[in-house]
Amino acid sequence: MNDQHFQKLENMYLNANINTMIFDTTTCKILDGYAEIGLTISEKYFHGLGAIHGSVYFKLLDDAAFFAANSKSEFFILTTAFNLHFLRPVKKGKIKAIGNLKYSSGNSFIAESKLLNENGKEVAFGTGNFLNSKIPLSQIDDFKY
Repeated sequence: MNDQHFQKLENMYLNANINTMIFDTTTCKILDGYAEIGLTISEKYFHGLGAIHGSVYFKLLDDAAFFAANSKSEFFILTTAFNLHFLRPVKKGKIKAIGNLKYSSGNSFIAESKLLNENGKEVAFGTGNFLNSKIPLSQIDDFKY
């Protein structure tokens, strides 16, 4: 894969409705087998005790692992399993999920990700399994080469 592939993945991610409408401070950087997803914390992400909801942890960790894996594929991939481990709550600042591809074979990928607070302290981590779908990225409108 090349820089154009990574840039198209970044654009696809940043232009997704969930990121433009809800996670509107999202940042994204994708390289070969690597992805970094950032978010500025807002109270709109809080659960009843005033810290970010677990769904936000999951989204960022899954997205980072997903795009680390998709950086190596010409097909849109699918998450088939994801395990998440919470370490500590986050109530403010910026967080960053870093994903790394650990294994790939044919159409199967395993990637891991960690979520860091603005001080660089790990607040959660996860591992995911991913498979190629039958949809080539070249068939996605925003992904034409």
